[in-house]
Amino acid sequence: MHDHVVRTLDLAGNTEIIVEVPGQPSGLGFLPDGSLLIVSMTDQRLLRFSNKQISEVANLENLASFHLNDMLVDTYGNAFIGNFGFDLNAGAPAQDAELVRVTPEGHCSVVATELHFPNGMALTPSGKNLIVAESFGRRLTMFDVDKDQNLSNRKLWADLGNIVPDGICLDENNEVWVAAPTSNAIFRVKQGGEIAQVIELEHQSYACMLGGEKRRTLFILTAATSDPADCRKLRSARIETVEVKTPGAGLP
Repeated sequence: MHDHVVRTLDLAGNTEIIVEVPGQPSGLGFLPDGSLLIVSMTDQRLLRFSNKQISEVANLENLASFHLNDMLVDTYGNAFIGNFGFDLNAGAPAQDAELVRVTPEGHCSVVATELHFPNGMALTPSGKNLIVAESFGRRLTMFDVDKDQNLSNRKLWADLGNIVPDGICLDENNEVWVAAPTSNAIFRVKQGGEIAQVIELEHQSYACMLGGEKRRTLFILTAATSDPADCRKLRSARIETVEVKTPGAGLP
């Protein structure tokens, strides 16, 4: 994010910059044709990267309250994108934010409002439920998803107590791994809020994903801080891996 680039990385640790994003990249996702979608945070745009070319899919500045953040892309190519809601780094008062859906054709609409810093998301294998991490709400919220990819029937999936959720991913037991930037740990949470497992870490966790050959490799993105200036100075960010018993499920 703070280098303003998107990189590839393999399990041997080899990395390559594939594209620069001056507006600061955040959420990533793939269209059905394999094209990469990239959230450009500060200029509030959704970008498409294909054949080594980058183009604009949509401009969300009239729909999103502040800088864009995480994103989930479903099997149809619809992108669900959250935003900060307020200027967090400047210490502005907290305000609710929206979840915006962008269709593959670039049509934009607000599909949920009054979210407390909507962050990481997970879509169940059926495609009928979307789970959203509300960082400042310290909870996971679930929506029903209809055939037109509209959201309804908001309900509490888990009250996380003192855990501040950021990135999340789902496993085959319908349990959610929760990265937590104010904790030196990552948590596996059952519906209702029971903590099933805790993995302690040296640094804070910001995002996670179950991948690898059998989706049993838990990739954890960690860093010592989230302060932009300190991130650029310290360069403490890591991608750490842990092998787990239960494979990943759903999207992303």
